[in-house]
Amino acid sequence: MSIFSRMADIINANLNSLLDKAEDPEKMVRLIIQEMEDELVRERSSLARMLAEKKDLQRQIECHRERVEEWQGKAELALTKQREDLARAALLEKKKQSELLTALEQECGLVEESMAKLTDAISRLEAKLGDARARQQAMQLRQQSAQSRINVQERVRRSENSEAIDKFNRMERKIDELEARADLYSQSKGLEQEFAELEVDDTISKELERLKAKMNNTKEQ
Repeated sequence: MSIFSRMADIINANLNSLLDKAEDPEKMVRLIIQEMEDELVRERSSLARMLAEKKDLQRQIECHRERVEEWQGKAELALTKQREDLARAALLEKKKQSELLTALEQECGLVEESMAKLTDAISRLEAKLGDARARQQAMQLRQQSAQSRINVQERVRRSENSEAIDKFNRMERKIDELEARADLYSQSKGLEQEFAELEVDDTISKELERLKAKMNNTKEQ
């Protein structure tokens, strides 16, 4: 698989499908970003190797150009010396060097074309990576906001529960007070009743004594 195919697989990955299957979306996003970062490192390394290859080809091209000019000069020199055989041999070497030079220039052109494509692919991957990082940050902020709301609701719920318990406690205290007042009232009323009964009994006793005395006086007469 070519480097461009690998990059296309990452850039065109269905993130939504991966997130739906992930138990921890935030963790899955981190893994995707890590894979994109690793791929970016690999492609930058490939670009660096291509650049080194291009420089080597350019050195070879320059060397063969010099060799072409050198054999051209030798052919001209041979002709001035009436050595057509040497001139012919020099031109043959020049032709070989020219063919090598053409091949090297073509190869260098292909490397430059590949470098241009790879540079463009790296730029697109960097843009995708930047977007992914921004979305990751947005997800983290959303998660923090949601968690904060949950914490607030839990605190409110605990506060409401505590307030309800306080209300129950106050109601129990009021009931206790009412019961105590009822007990006191009951005790007070019973004591008064006993004294009232004593007073009635004392009155009846006195009345009984007067009646007895009266009857005794009547018998004596």
